[in-house]
Amino acid sequence: MSYRGLSPVSSYQPGAEQAERWIPVTSTGMTPMRILHVMASRANGGAETYSTDMMASLQAAGLEQVAVLPRASIHCERMAAAEVPLAPDVLESRFGLLRRRKLAALIDSFKPDLVHCWMRRAASLMPPLRIPVIGWFGGYYEPAHFRRCTHFVGVSPGIVEHMVERGVPRATAHYVPTFLTIGAGPPVDREGLATPADATLLLTLSRLHEKKGLDIFLATLAELPGCTAWIAGDGPLEAELKALARRLGVADRVRFLGWRTDRGALLAAADVCVLPSRWEPFGTVMLEAWAAGTPLVAAASQGPAALISDGVNGLLAPVDDAPALAAAIGRLIADPALKARLIERGRADYLGGYTREAVTRRMIALYTEIIAEHRGAGAAAAGERA
Repeated sequence: MSYRGLSPVSSYQPGAEQAERWIPVTSTGMTPMRILHVMASRANGGAETYSTDMMASLQAAGLEQVAVLPRASIHCERMAAAEVPLAPDVLESRFGLLRRRKLAALIDSFKPDLVHCWMRRAASLMPPLRIPVIGWFGGYYEPAHFRRCTHFVGVSPGIVEHMVERGVPRATAHYVPTFLTIGAGPPVDREGLATPADATLLLTLSRLHEKKGLDIFLATLAELPGCTAWIAGDGPLEAELKALARRLGVADRVRFLGWRTDRGALLAAADVCVLPSRWEPFGTVMLEAWAAGTPLVAAASQGPAALISDGVNGLLAPVDDAPALAAAIGRLIADPALKARLIERGRADYLGGYTREAVTRRMIALYTEIIAEHRGAGAAAAGERA
């Protein structure tokens, strides 16, 4: 396969997270769909990770794809390894008009059946098209910024309702959750991160951003003297959070780990996974904790409040309430039976609908439905003209 401006690819070796049995699209008698993905964000967050995980899964399932990613994206190498053709040159101009022209040329060359725009920046580049265009909502975005999109995908039922309330026709608003990709392996060595073996280890996996509530997490740690915290992620608030840790007197019990790719190993080493976000539309971290068998305590922002049943598959505390979050963590530490129940139910919920295979099949089914609907409408219009 060769398209203008595409980066070379190498062979893909499935990892442990792909152990589930796949039935490729090409083995079902279906014609492989041609999907163009556009992810224009340069950030290193959950949306960027999930979008490229999905592209790799769709490639393994037999879809024909091209992905437009920034050349500087940390995910380009992984996409090349997954044999997903890349077109980074589309995004290399600083001028939006030139980017749109390059994207239009790529669409003309590749002739996709459907374009999948991952978030607002990608949607802003869309030229007028006569094929379906999906706008992906990883949060409570304003649909007006997705005016070239014909269909919309939200990662939670609440986001889908938000779309509809903002004027998106319900028939074009779809729910497809995220999945996670974490490899199995031994726990991270605590000693290597200056963490006592007997400490109760709290882990948060998060960008260092104001909406993630990490200031509340540090205040919570101050109320739990027997605990040590790992914060895995990068972002603009690193210096500010380190200064806060010093002011709170917890700097000796918190480790800032930076951006990590061994999330499964970190979870395996932790006693509790904490999600303190004050704004979290979904929170793939919850699925990661469930899959890893690490009990979960979260602030009741949008995503956690919708996904977690308090006391059943996790514990919830009010947003921006460090004492309440500390009390929930303390309750979990003190009750091994509760911990075991949360782990068991969380694992069952994960396996029931959030595995890589299940979510990928759901996305393929949606693509199939949208493309068939579009082709049917085109055939009907042609018949009327005849």
